[in-house]
Amino acid sequence: MNRNNDILTSGKEYIIITNNRKEEILLRNLVRILVLISGLLAVVFLFNTNISQREEILINEEGQQPKVDQSLDEVISPLDSSNLEIPQESLINMLGKSSKELIHILGEPERKDPTFYGYDWWIYKMNVHSYVQIGVDKEKVVTIYATGSNVQIPPFKIGQSIADIYHLTTIEANIGLDYEDSSYMFELSEDDMNTRPLIKLGDAFVQLYIDKFTGTLSSIRMLNAETLIKQRPYEMVYRGELLEVTPPANVIEEEVEKGNEKQIFDITNIFRNRHELEPLEWDEQTAEVAFSHSKDMFETNDFSHTSKKYGELSDRLDAANIYYQTAGENIAANYLDAPAVVEGWLNSKGHRESLLNEQFTHLGVGVYKKYYTQNFIEKWSE
Repeated sequence: MNRNNDILTSGKEYIIITNNRKEEILLRNLVRILVLISGLLAVVFLFNTNISQREEILINEEGQQPKVDQSLDEVISPLDSSNLEIPQESLINMLGKSSKELIHILGEPERKDPTFYGYDWWIYKMNVHSYVQIGVDKEKVVTIYATGSNVQIPPFKIGQSIADIYHLTTIEANIGLDYEDSSYMFELSEDDMNTRPLIKLGDAFVQLYIDKFTGTLSSIRMLNAETLIKQRPYEMVYRGELLEVTPPANVIEEEVEKGNEKQIFDITNIFRNRHELEPLEWDEQTAEVAFSHSKDMFETNDFSHTSKKYGELSDRLDAANIYYQTAGENIAANYLDAPAVVEGWLNSKGHRESLLNEQFTHLGVGVYKKYYTQNFIEKWSE
């Protein structure tokens, strides 16, 4: 072999280039390399602009200002469904119990997240099929949120059809109650009746979150009368003194926001597991991008995927040096808490597609005030 021959390696193969063809082949290889680089840049550009941004507006009316109606002489008392059989193991029985009883039955929670409504959420992530948040105020259970296929909430069951629920109990458009010398009337819209009906079960009020795309029970929330009035999840008229929310003086707003972020992440993965999808991993850098967008929307009063200052989602991710193949974003505003906003996204076609997208591998959540942002990404494979 000629000593002046050049030997280039490519994997396990060897390419021999003779001197008299050297310039020609080097030129060809240079062209090929340039084409390859151009192709890779095009691919990178394509992936980095493969952004899923849902332009549907998701601004909720929960907690809206109620109307005074002094002519509300007699409220329409809802039919009491307490004749339904509630087994002893049902979580519904936890409402009204003491925190000591709660610990005796369920043990210590994974964490405690503060809220603006006077109670702390005790978080119980039992497994990928069972997730429970229990609101404790003054050492007493005042509200419960439960989802996951294995949570024990008879006579209801996650995944139960809306037809079965209507057969089991009566769904009413007007729910009235008297509390501390005042009268309150909740008026459910047609959408409320179909996606989050409210029933009275003994001393408890039960809110049923319905997945309208499958027609099945997605999750359940139980509240006592005081918590229901404070949160005002439906349009409300009242006579007398309005029961207002007074956040505890020791509540730190940032801690409430961080709690909501974690809850949104946990509930999202419960929903993905329900649809046989891989769970998402938390990504702190992406969460910072999401938080910045929520804060920007609040400060500019501009509810949009596009920030006038920071640009599109792709611009924001690139500025944070986040490398990804695909990305998506869900935003929402004015929902009272994490369970409510994730249920809202689940029932919105475009947002649902991001929530249940099998390509995404990581999630960052940012909550500021009552502005919520989910940023999903598919990271580059190793």
